[in-house]
Amino acid sequence: MIELEIKLMKNILGANDEIAALNRKLFAERGVAVMNLMGSPGSGKTTLLEQTLRRIVGRLRVAVIEGDLFTAKDAERIERAGVDVIQINTAGGCHLDAAMIQRACMSLNLDALDLLIVENVGNLVCPAEFDIGENFKAVVLSITEGDDKPLKYPLIFKESAAVVLNKIDLLEFTNFDLPSARQDLTTLHPTIKIFETSCTRGDGLDDWAAWLIGRTVR
Repeated sequence: MIELEIKLMKNILGANDEIAALNRKLFAERGVAVMNLMGSPGSGKTTLLEQTLRRIVGRLRVAVIEGDLFTAKDAERIERAGVDVIQINTAGGCHLDAAMIQRACMSLNLDALDLLIVENVGNLVCPAEFDIGENFKAVVLSITEGDDKPLKYPLIFKESAAVVLNKIDLLEFTNFDLPSARQDLTTLHPTIKIFETSCTRGDGLDDWAAWLIGRTVR
């Protein structure tokens, strides 16, 4: 039984990777940079995205794909930022896959974009395993989640070009060990960029936005 499950997973990932390669080729041809934004439910991904769009819209042509199990609440929030948004509901699925992104892009004018941001389903495990054809991944880790998460869920941090340590304004009210978290992150991924942000106070958001623009503009 275990062998069958492993083979099935390999088949699923193999088929996904083939579509992801097609997505990546399409994005390269159209000159669109794609970020896969990941993190746990409640880490603040959507609020961070709202604050990010305020800083980059007008400097970059941006669209967003919103992934969630149910509802379009996050997409409605992002739409108010004045960008095109495609909502994907997975109906219980724990991640977005390459085929979902391929279908969503049929409703976008990629020629009119510099950057496509995909906000993945809230999860620290599955989204990291499925390539969607993105140029780079970023992961949001809330201070309230605890400093043990990088070592407990290493793949998502190894795969990400940047980690946003969000809700830094709550640090004094938690037992989050910031130096320990930073050490664990750089042990897992020596070149990972680390941003300490607060969407309520505005800490670190300009640096994060500048980094994102730098990853986009060629």
